[in-house]
Amino acid sequence: MIAFESAIQLAEGIRNKDISSRELTELYIERIEKYDNQINAVVVRTFAEARAAADAADAALARGESFGSLHGVPMSIKESYVIEGTSTTWGIEAFRNNIAGADGLAVQRFKAAGAHFLGKTNVPVDLADFQSYNPIYGTTGNPWDTSRTPGGSSGGSAAALAAGFTALEAGSDIGGSIRNPAHFCGVYGHKPTYGIVPMQGHELVANQPETDLAVCGPLARSADDLKLALSIMAGPAEREALGWSLNLPAADITTLKDFRVAVWATDPMAPVAKEVEDRSMQVGAVLERLGAQVSYDARPNFDLDGAMRNYQTLLNSVMTAAWDDQAVAQMQTKVAALQPDDMSLEAVNARAAVLSHRDWIRSNSRREKLRHAWADFFNDWDILICPQMATTAFSHDHRPLSERTLLVDNEQQPYFQQLMWAGMIVNAYLPSTVFPTGLSAEGLPIGLQAVSAPFRDYRCIEFAKLLTEQMGGFSAPTAYP
Repeated sequence: MIAFESAIQLAEGIRNKDISSRELTELYIERIEKYDNQINAVVVRTFAEARAAADAADAALARGESFGSLHGVPMSIKESYVIEGTSTTWGIEAFRNNIAGADGLAVQRFKAAGAHFLGKTNVPVDLADFQSYNPIYGTTGNPWDTSRTPGGSSGGSAAALAAGFTALEAGSDIGGSIRNPAHFCGVYGHKPTYGIVPMQGHELVANQPETDLAVCGPLARSADDLKLALSIMAGPAEREALGWSLNLPAADITTLKDFRVAVWATDPMAPVAKEVEDRSMQVGAVLERLGAQVSYDARPNFDLDGAMRNYQTLLNSVMTAAWDDQAVAQMQTKVAALQPDDMSLEAVNARAAVLSHRDWIRSNSRREKLRHAWADFFNDWDILICPQMATTAFSHDHRPLSERTLLVDNEQQPYFQQLMWAGMIVNAYLPSTVFPTGLSAEGLPIGLQAVSAPFRDYRCIEFAKLLTEQMGGFSAPTAYP
């Protein structure tokens, strides 16, 4: 089915005039209008602009002109990005009428590569959940089972790809927000090395500095599309480009037998479902059969508990930065009453919310030691395979965050305990590609992470491509033919 082809295949079809940009754009619009009332993924629609851009692409092609590698390809993008004439709300009611006067940087870059936009896809409030629902646009369902979440915060992005509503997507990630939806929806997602993709244009308010930990990156139905999209998104913004450029190394290992792979299939700190653990072990077995060097016990040399406290501190420092004075004062009073040896998650998050600059610097210094430990690890190993989440997509749960839990093999876990798998990668600024490995016994996708050293983004993506040629890869949910 052409709607599920990769963006690269679709671009080739347009170039060869097997299909026109307008025909492809209409196909996606028809699918959105037919099916999206069930899923609610594409919540901001720019169909008139997309049709006009498609006609312009077809006219240019008739003149022998090309706009770029994505000439005439229709795509969508996470609601948190800025497109001229549309609202960017991050699901926050106060920003309902936050209308952009110009395209943001990522949108500009995709358009410069020849793509055009069908609209924007749904997110949770403030991009801060494993689910995607908010008071402005409502709830997004998973195309594999709409009673379940597609993940968050790039949940609409992954759902739109899986349902065949779009050719390509871009999301953002500070706690798995690209990778979690990719896993839940059975698509590919890449969290880039921190800093290589500018955050400008992914914003509620213009001209903000880069946020610690957070990155922008692509989601797609193929690893090759991730590679192309990353090449479009990455590189310095205009101000920085005056003095520096990005030169990401190409994939340096091109056959699975030549990889050195560590498999971290589960952990007592964040136990995963047996089926998810087994899938990691199956990947290891496939690699061993093909001649790769595989270890099931190699780990970076740091205390995981301390590493996760460090991540939670730096994460919650970011997530609470917009609090007003009253909220800060209330939290300062709460923190003053804590016992010095209280290292519970609640205490760590409370201290992080009112962290002094001195203490942030100390936390950053502790992070630097973790980054060195990861660097040593990746001197010995090319790829780390690990889960993204403990389970496949779970049922919608809109209770207050404090009341939620996650059921893992009939045992209740704290809802955010599973941040470990995403967070230890985020905190060290590492690249990670989530790739689909096939379905669970229930018929739901299972994705895993391929992680590597900083700036080895193309190594991660190439590994995902090679591995999914052996097992997994994207498959379309049967409910949306």
